[in-house]
Amino acid sequence: MAGWSLWRRPVTLPFSCIKALTTGVHCCSSVSVVRQAYTESGSIVRPFSEIPGQWKNGVANLYNFWKQNGFKNLHRIMLQNFNTFGPIYREKIGYYENVNIINPEDAAILFKAEGHYPKRLQVEPWTSYRDYRNRKYGVLLKNGEDWRSNRVVLNKEVISLKALENFVPLLDEVGEDFVARVHKKIKRSVQNKWTADLSQELFKYALESVSSVLYGERLGLMMDYIDPEAQHFIDCITVMFKTTSPMLYVPPAVLRLIRSKVWRDHVDAWDGIFNHADRCIQNIYRKLREESSEPKKYPGVLASLLMLDKLSIEDIKASVTELMAGGVDTTSVTLLWTLYELARHPNLQEELRAEVLAARAVSQGDMLEMLKRIPLVKGALKETLRLHPVAVSLQRYIAEDIIIQNYHIPAGTLVQLGLYAMGRDPQVFFRPEQYLPSRWLRTETHYFRSLGFGFGPRQCLGRRIAEAEMQIFLIHMLENFRVEKQRHVEVQSTFELIVLPEKPIILTLKPWDSGR
Repeated sequence: MAGWSLWRRPVTLPFSCIKALTTGVHCCSSVSVVRQAYTESGSIVRPFSEIPGQWKNGVANLYNFWKQNGFKNLHRIMLQNFNTFGPIYREKIGYYENVNIINPEDAAILFKAEGHYPKRLQVEPWTSYRDYRNRKYGVLLKNGEDWRSNRVVLNKEVISLKALENFVPLLDEVGEDFVARVHKKIKRSVQNKWTADLSQELFKYALESVSSVLYGERLGLMMDYIDPEAQHFIDCITVMFKTTSPMLYVPPAVLRLIRSKVWRDHVDAWDGIFNHADRCIQNIYRKLREESSEPKKYPGVLASLLMLDKLSIEDIKASVTELMAGGVDTTSVTLLWTLYELARHPNLQEELRAEVLAARAVSQGDMLEMLKRIPLVKGALKETLRLHPVAVSLQRYIAEDIIIQNYHIPAGTLVQLGLYAMGRDPQVFFRPEQYLPSRWLRTETHYFRSLGFGFGPRQCLGRRIAEAEMQIFLIHMLENFRVEKQRHVEVQSTFELIVLPEKPIILTLKPWDSGR
């Protein structure tokens, strides 16, 4: 990585120049621009075919990828490739072909080239299910004008700051119930502490939170007894994620043709998820018929969209279902990594606790006001997403020709920004191996460095919900518990559609005695 400084001077040329270079059309203006670029950067623009990497034999690369256990080591392989090829490389694995970049400045170029209708890599197992069942795509899977028109409506209801006011009371209630559940676990222990792998508890917390906000109803997952219908919903989500990964590199159409178990389980799981949405819609319409006036409290995103009547029921159901599917594992795993890091850094944990207690005192218990007064807590979540990003990369199919690292990349190419690798690049982050939430409080530039939720018009639609959910969770946990981990136990990561802990993270929760 030390030699990368020689690579970090991207040259941006006008499209007319790029067209001349790629088509062989010569004109005075384009030639002069090329000469000027050569003079300023010390090198000329090089063709797409010269981008370093392994892209000439997709079948052989797929075999090597399999031998390296790439399905679980994708993030490490990308990091290794950046170390080998530099800040840009091209690859082809099976039928999957792309260009990978790592620099924040190059990410900015990518963002500017995403066009009016940004398009990213499709989750083909999900689209295949919808095609098979003749279901609508939601905004996560849509493209073009249909995506934009839906997204404009959803932005106001889901990602605007005004919408946050509706979400906070619902999320605060779930956070309080989670704390009460942990206190019960501790009381049942003779040692006045609770030691466990919290992954399933956090999964339930995330599912309960997102269900409350999206569907306007609680599933009862904070109770010891879980309703069989709610348990079936949990099982469907778990199976859906588990069966998605194997179909990322093997075309789902092939698995469907041979009626493989992976495909059949995937279909059954999505059927259960959509059936749950249907039941929620029926309940909402029943409640609306029973109520003579506007709901007394926020009824949830689904009900709000139905009452707004700007999208079809099928469009609403598709987008809300995708929001739910994408918002459970992602937040629960991020919270697990955050608790792990706080357990590794007890002094930092106390700093965060002091900030939360001070915010509570000033805001007099108003959670919405508290969220404005916890910059270090927010920095901790950003730092977690830097070191342990949910997604290995961000993708865009570029809408126009661009120049990155002096290489010409033609329109239509899939370009990926390596999030995991960028978070570990010492030329992007000072001491990247250290967990330092305070780095996000400094005045130094954060330009295209915090991209855990994506960027631009196609950034994560559930961002506002996820951020509030995780911040409120940490507030409640820091006010009530001290988090500790097993000594001398360090946990690495693995890839299974998202970046997960390679082995269970065992944490201990103890009551925090504030002296009050």
